[in-house]
Amino acid sequence: MTMIPKSPDRSALEQEQFLKILSREEALARFEAALFPRVLRSETRKLAAALGAALAEDITAPIDVPPFDRSNVDGFAVRSADLAAAGEGAPVRLALNGETIHCGTAPSLQVAAGTATLIATGGPLPRGADAVVMVEHTQPAGLDAIEVRRAASPGQFVSYAGSDIARGEALLRAGTIMGSREIGMLAACGIAEVSVARRPRVAVISTGDELVQPGQPLGPAEIYDTNGAIVVAAVDENGGEAIFLGAIPDDEAELESAMRRALADSDMLVLSGGTSKGAGDLSHRIIGRLGQPGIIAHGVALKPGKPLCLAVCDGKPVVILPGFPTSAMFTFHDMIVPVLRRMAGLPPRSDAKVSATVPVRIASELGRTEFVMVSLSLVQGRDGLIAYPSGKGSGAITSFAQADGFLRIDALADQMAAGTEADVTLFTPHVRVPDLVIVGSHCTGLDLVTAQLAHAGLTVRSIAIGSLGGLAAAKRGECDLAPIHLFDDKSETYNTPYLVEGLELVPGWRRMQGIVFRKDDTRFAGLNAKDAVAAALADSSCIMVNRNQSAGTRILIDRLLGGVRPEGYWNQPRSHNAVAAAVAQQRADWGMTIAPVAHAAGLGFIPLAEEHYDFALVTPRKDRPGVQAFLDALGSDAARAALERAGFRPA
Repeated sequence: MTMIPKSPDRSALEQEQFLKILSREEALARFEAALFPRVLRSETRKLAAALGAALAEDITAPIDVPPFDRSNVDGFAVRSADLAAAGEGAPVRLALNGETIHCGTAPSLQVAAGTATLIATGGPLPRGADAVVMVEHTQPAGLDAIEVRRAASPGQFVSYAGSDIARGEALLRAGTIMGSREIGMLAACGIAEVSVARRPRVAVISTGDELVQPGQPLGPAEIYDTNGAIVVAAVDENGGEAIFLGAIPDDEAELESAMRRALADSDMLVLSGGTSKGAGDLSHRIIGRLGQPGIIAHGVALKPGKPLCLAVCDGKPVVILPGFPTSAMFTFHDMIVPVLRRMAGLPPRSDAKVSATVPVRIASELGRTEFVMVSLSLVQGRDGLIAYPSGKGSGAITSFAQADGFLRIDALADQMAAGTEADVTLFTPHVRVPDLVIVGSHCTGLDLVTAQLAHAGLTVRSIAIGSLGGLAAAKRGECDLAPIHLFDDKSETYNTPYLVEGLELVPGWRRMQGIVFRKDDTRFAGLNAKDAVAAALADSSCIMVNRNQSAGTRILIDRLLGGVRPEGYWNQPRSHNAVAAAVAQQRADWGMTIAPVAHAAGLGFIPLAEEHYDFALVTPRKDRPGVQAFLDALGSDAARAALERAGFRPA
């Protein structure tokens, strides 16, 4: 008797497709390839309505802040040279000019030798003045004069134009979360509207007959829905707008209806539970009916987290997390957060990682990427953090709540040895030190290179104190890189002669330095740089604006002047933008700056020398990830093209 085989059960056939295990890397690559590239959805908001939103594009400063040199105190605008000999026993008498400069008052009179002008805090510095003395340090000498009993240094109580924000400076990067400080920065630059990423709407559904919402009484064999609350909070933490649709029983028709409604109204759907091998796990069976291409990965070589299901339905990501809370959170933070943040226009969550030493050996299962929850602490007498394993299993709520984060053991490793330095992903990000510290010469080209780091989620701190100041900081190990442009007269070369042991030179770019002046000033028409300086020195009414003593530009200026100290020499702002602002606003007639800044300010420019803007690298810091990222960005085609467009010549 011939036996006729029974027709295969449909659910059994579907189960055969389940748990075709992919590696973590392959699953994530397939998921991202099915979703990206995609257009970032953005919207324009008034500044006041942008709080909490993520910027959709970089913002550069349209003006200098402050837009003019201004007084920091109530007092008198003076020429510091007039007060060089002032002291308690030798007061200097200054005649008062016939005006008072308040906030919003444009000065009309020049501060000539032996005179002073009454000025309020925030008032624009008048022509001829290079310092302010506090009113407390003066006393009246009749109706039209004062006596000053303290010497004043150039720049005393003066905020130079662009000293806070320089025109063309990268103010905020795409992905920055708008807070009160960011809104204040943009308001200071006169920016009224910003383009922000629209937060993706993420529908969250919990599945299971056993689930009860917090606040309701538990029945036999029931548990509270932990995943719903955790996933909603994690979505909101990472740029999404979570819409919790509750817990759906294990009824296929009811669950499919809920999933269809969720996808129609949202940009992403996240479920928890219903993705394992049990007969009651329905979620993954429904996905194939909701849109193409459907399931991307179902079963990933993770421990815990193996049942993870990743799908895309008509362009919208659908994720089914494992039912155990800690398994759900491991996979959510490791696999889903990167996708969600990209959809929200946010940079990667690199700010939620720290390096720590594992003090004990951790055994691992070969073939599966393993997540291990850890608690972080400091040990007296040791540098850095230690990460101590604290897991209690994939279903333990307390271990998740008490842990600081988790580390990941590669699938090809059978252990993590004691003493291993490991990256720990934090469940909640903390403030951390910058990834890269740059101290030295100011250049707008620097923003063009570090943009790649910012977009990759790395934090960069750049402090402009001049080439010599940066070189000194590098020698002391206070920074990673020091931008310098120092010319050596003996060798007639740039920068290399200034290096010492422990520093090495990284070529940057070339930029043209030159004389800047107002285009309608005929005294400079048709002259080369040296002749222009000679013409300026020959005219006693021609005021210069200098640079600070530690700046590489200052070395060029002093070589041109040959020891002469013309009017305005002691006016020494710290940036190229401040020099251009002083000339454009007629507080000075000429100075030295770089071509891109001069052109941006609409000024005349006479080329002098193409200088080398390079970087002194602190060798012991060379292997730091932030430094390596900077070096990669510096050599990239994108950075070179951006520098060329801005008027620089890459080395």
